Amino acid sequence: MLSLYLLRHGETEFSHDDRFCGRIDAPLTADGHEMAALFAASYGNLSWRAIATSTRARAIDSAAPLAALTGVDAHADGRLDEMHYGAWQGLSKDEVAARDREYFARWQQDPSIGPPLGEAPREVAARAAAAIEQLRDRHAEGNVLIVSHKALLRILVCALFGTELRHYRCGPTWPAGALTQIDLGAGRPSLRRFADVAHLGVRDRADKQAPLRAASA
Repeated sequence: MLSLYLLRHGETEFSHDDRFCGRIDAPLTADGHEMAALFAASYGNLSWRAIATSTRARAIDSAAPLAALTGVDAHADGRLDEMHYGAWQGLSKDEVAARDREYFARWQQDPSIGPPLGEAPREVAARAAAAIEQLRDRHAEGNVLIVSHKALLRILVCALFGTELRHYRCGPTWPAGALTQIDLGAGRPSLRRFADVAHLGVRDRADKQAPLRAASA
């Protein structure tokens, strides 16, 4: 059994403000770095076979504390990069709606059409699935961490379960720093947890300070 741990990177200013970040190489905020440290503290005791990230700093830095703690090198793979949002990159949804209300409304109904001048979800699904297949060829069992981005991870989950890509934005949200676990065996994939933020519960579990601001965003 191969267990995929799909971690959305920690908070950036783009994720905090709910802007389309895409290929922009946005850094983690202070809270984002803390999310990465909290994940490492909670999951550092697992035996990890591999850690793969996108090529963006926010994903690489989100994996860094776990890699340092476990001694497992993290490898960046461009196939795990976020969807390219084309004309929408850097914009909020309100700004997109104001600029191109008709297309944005169509996209909300069927996001598989993709953003204008950007990348089609089917292309994202193909490259992400290829990255996972390569990892499966190298690691038949054990725990593998994937640190990537919200749209890519949602699309990857659809690809793994054979769900139509028009539905990739349906269902519960996937906050920054949240973790999904999918077990891959001989039969169908098995969803063990989805968008779990339990490891982000408090900044300092010893003195029970307030939750991170993006833990439930």
